[in-house]
Amino acid sequence: MIHFSDRVVNEEALEHAVQRFREQKIILPTFEQQRHPELIPDKIKEALKNVGLWDINPLNLFRITWKNEPKEKGGLFGKPNYFELPSEFTGVKARIVLLVGKYFPTGAHKVGAAYGCLAPRIITGEFDPTYHKAVWPSTGNYCRGGAFDSRLMGTEPIAILPQEMSQERFDWLRNVVKSTVIATPGSESNVKEIYDKCWELRRTRDDIVIFNQFDEFGNAAWHYNVTGQAIEEVFELTKNEKTQLAAYVSATGSAGTIAAGDYLRTIAPHIKVVASEALQCPTLLRNGFGAHRIEGIGDKHVPWIHNTKNTDVVSAIDDEEPMRLLRLFNDPEGQKYLRSIGFDQELIDHLPLMGISSIANLLTAIKTAKYFEMTEDDMIVTVATDSVDMYLSRLKELEEERGKYTAYQAAADFSGCLTGQKTDNMRELGYQDQKAIHNLKYFTWVEQQAKEVEDLNTLWYDREIWPKLFNQVKVWDQLIEEFNDRTGLLKEL
Repeated sequence: MIHFSDRVVNEEALEHAVQRFREQKIILPTFEQQRHPELIPDKIKEALKNVGLWDINPLNLFRITWKNEPKEKGGLFGKPNYFELPSEFTGVKARIVLLVGKYFPTGAHKVGAAYGCLAPRIITGEFDPTYHKAVWPSTGNYCRGGAFDSRLMGTEPIAILPQEMSQERFDWLRNVVKSTVIATPGSESNVKEIYDKCWELRRTRDDIVIFNQFDEFGNAAWHYNVTGQAIEEVFELTKNEKTQLAAYVSATGSAGTIAAGDYLRTIAPHIKVVASEALQCPTLLRNGFGAHRIEGIGDKHVPWIHNTKNTDVVSAIDDEEPMRLLRLFNDPEGQKYLRSIGFDQELIDHLPLMGISSIANLLTAIKTAKYFEMTEDDMIVTVATDSVDMYLSRLKELEEERGKYTAYQAAADFSGCLTGQKTDNMRELGYQDQKAIHNLKYFTWVEQQAKEVEDLNTLWYDREIWPKLFNQVKVWDQLIEEFNDRTGLLKEL
């Protein structure tokens, strides 16, 4: 049956967690506090003034929010972090706004998705931090976020990711959070190899709990409630009397971030929810497969937690284009070229806030604006999930492969990859198209991962199932408050 974490299932494990949290002075934030950090107790805010954004400190659980001040240490909270790109830069009339993930702990928003998976298991007694190890299979930032959350919540992490992911990921996991790291064969698109390793661990160990982002509904529920609300707030901050929330763009990846589109549908029923993927591995677009370089978006299967009935469009981006734009946005010669054609320093300073998949999201937003002939009254919102900080080694590799970046190449990349985007490799989805994509889940999840076909049908036919899954956070907040009461730490502030 589809799993709901809505009640305590193991009182002994729960008591072990309470004792561990009391000893290590760990307080869990509610999801409501992650949406509205102004609700965080003043004494916790005061203590955060002496804590760095990436410090391995339990207080940083309260920084799992889109609303951190954009500073490395001592920051508190404000409005969601975002920026808007001008039409002269994007080549389209529609307004394109990006939510910024750099200012989460770990530098990426996946730390929130991981919290949505681990915290509910702790407060229901499904995960005993004194016994279990938390296993985080991922192609990128999710295992970073999971390892970070694990350390903050008093348990040991095990990260599984493909061996060809960027060196920054491996170095941080091993050296900063002291995670056990398992490197599986292949690159970004080799997800099955990760799953195979998970099955091996299941067969050989009983002290692990695997938090597979592709089938953990806590991942999608976190984005529905926290990312969706942050986007709504940004829209309210930036709209004028004519602006409509026209589209939301998200790389499919684990299908966590795209779940914010389910929330946005409740406030803007006519919104276009657009899934972005790599052209080299067009799983949703063409039932395709292959390897690609857009790190962190996963492929070759449809995630269990993807509500495909709420996806209107699929767009595929040639992975060469984000790689070229990564250089344009970050190389001194690229930035110099952008200044020479009239863009101000404020805009240029925003560009490093986009990592590779973030740039792919931007390109899909541009394609969407052109495809639907959107105007200046239309706003498209997407997510800069992480920043160039995660890909500095990729910039070095590109220079070694292709030589020094030049003004000539910058001009070609700006006009060819950015403003020259076309509406090819896009597909509007009708009901049967959405169902066909949903049905692809069978081959991964029923045949390979032991899901029940009845549950697969429930996810398609039951009109109440997705709202129930997304709204579990209301129960989780109650259980978090009860858990914190048992540790007694809030009373000691």
